[in-house]
Amino acid sequence: MVRRFFRTEAGSTSVLLGATLLALLWANSPWGDTYEAFWHTRMGLTFGEAVFSLDLRHWVNDGLMAVFFFLIGLEVSYEVRLGQLRDRRLLAVPAVAALGGMLVPAAVYLALNAGGPGAGGWGVPIATDTAFVLGLLAMVGARCPEPLRAFLLTLAIVDDVLAIIIIAVFYTEELSVPALLSAVVLLVAILTLRRLKIWRAPAYIVLGFGLWVATLESGVHPTLVGIGLGILVFVYVPSEYKLLSAGEAVQELTNEPNARAAREAARRVRAAVSVNERLQFQLHPWSSYEIVPIFALANAGVRLDGETLRQAVTSPIAIGVAAGLLLGKFAGIAFGTWLPLRLGWGVLPGNLVWGQLLGGAAVSGIGFTVSLFIVDLAFDDQAIQNQAKIGILAGSALSALSGWIIFRLAWDRGGVCAPPEAAAEPPETLPEVLSVPVGPDDHVRGPAKAKVTIVEYGDFECPYCGRLHPVLEELRARRPEVRIVFRHFPLRTIHPRAVPAALAAEGAARGGRFWEMHDTLFSNQRFLTDADLRRYAAELDVEPWPDLPGQLARVARDEESGQASGVRGTPTLFINGVRYQGALDRASIDRAVKEAEQP
Repeated sequence: MVRRFFRTEAGSTSVLLGATLLALLWANSPWGDTYEAFWHTRMGLTFGEAVFSLDLRHWVNDGLMAVFFFLIGLEVSYEVRLGQLRDRRLLAVPAVAALGGMLVPAAVYLALNAGGPGAGGWGVPIATDTAFVLGLLAMVGARCPEPLRAFLLTLAIVDDVLAIIIIAVFYTEELSVPALLSAVVLLVAILTLRRLKIWRAPAYIVLGFGLWVATLESGVHPTLVGIGLGILVFVYVPSEYKLLSAGEAVQELTNEPNARAAREAARRVRAAVSVNERLQFQLHPWSSYEIVPIFALANAGVRLDGETLRQAVTSPIAIGVAAGLLLGKFAGIAFGTWLPLRLGWGVLPGNLVWGQLLGGAAVSGIGFTVSLFIVDLAFDDQAIQNQAKIGILAGSALSALSGWIIFRLAWDRGGVCAPPEAAAEPPETLPEVLSVPVGPDDHVRGPAKAKVTIVEYGDFECPYCGRLHPVLEELRARRPEVRIVFRHFPLRTIHPRAVPAALAAEGAARGGRFWEMHDTLFSNQRFLTDADLRRYAAELDVEPWPDLPGQLARVARDEESGQASGVRGTPTLFINGVRYQGALDRASIDRAVKEAEQP
């Protein structure tokens, strides 16, 4: 899900940039007057005497962009239930960083505009544009590792949610009670259908459109409808039954191809994937390649003649927006990252260094989509809107440039682990020998003077480690003279529950129950939430996280030894200190053990 999001958002950046440039060219062309005239063209629906009409810009901003915010709701729902937002340790740092990246830019802006005509625009510099940020990170290449992209994506999701709350709370001017009551009734109807498990798309589309109209008429911005409906969409891990049922249907189609079997196979395969994921897969390209670029075309057109630029250079609004994005975002995210790490509230995905984090903080000052969105809500005066938009363009461009420079400097000083040309170089030559011998701090099963020692670098959420576990258990039962050693190597960006599980195992080790927890975790790989881990610890009468800093350090030592030994994935085995290259089935490992026993 995360990699697909990266590909879609990064790939659409060129389209978004093209739409922005086209809007600027249009607004500054000899036909520039037609830009505003076109987007103020009214279009509406008529039902008898009732008329519902908006200009084209508001159809885009309030209508099409509801799909954009609906997708944000879908992403939030997915990440909370199945992704990185369900792990409070991985969530804590980007969440505090996102909060800092909103409070500080707003404070910078208000320091220049409090009490003035632009005071209401404090929300303009608070938002990060995910598409532009990920597009720039794609250009940065190997200087920006995958864990940093995962960190910034989590930060952007939290940032989007907070921005939408701010729009709903602070940029709602007047409320229509009848329309608001109608919206509540329609929302209750949608929740009732959901509770009754009635999944008829036309019913949800009609009710959703009615809810959007009622919310718009109520005075509450309809972005709240988009994200709210997205959060309500079901997301789940496919059950064993659904996966088996889908496999049987596909097998039946393979054995006897016909229209009925094809339809049944398609139905069961579709049912195995949650509605949330299916909608994200279908709507992400539309949002990234159509809706957001149209939004940019409708809102980014600002006159850049000499008079406008002279006004912007001395305008506290333009300066406040640019400074908020360039300086406020950087300072807020950097401090918001340092604070939870310093206080031990959470951990970072992967082995990130400060050069990478500061580069990510700098590029997060690229504010575009939501910033332009708030400009339209905050200001009615066209001249003030233009000044704010110039501030957005200047601040975003300077943030992109500063981020590029920081990544470059971090690279030159060894702040990253692979050169940008790495993709064109030969594959990495990995060590073949265990870097750190088995010692008293290791988790060991078997006799101390065993002829054969198997060291496994594993991840409790890795399905391949799960398959290897019974193989090693059977080997241990048949060959008790073989020594088994387990070392942690959680794949943080792929398995969000791997680190908490490793920490829980280390917590159990403090009570002398490491291997009992180890076996429990591998037997329950699909159930590794914090509540599950606490339950397993209670059953073993141990504390899951009695000394979090110490447990984190213990897991980090295993990871460092694994990196030094050339471990790049899990499971990786070393037999008598030498990397095992064979298959992970019982017969292959048996042969390797017998060969290792030979003098």
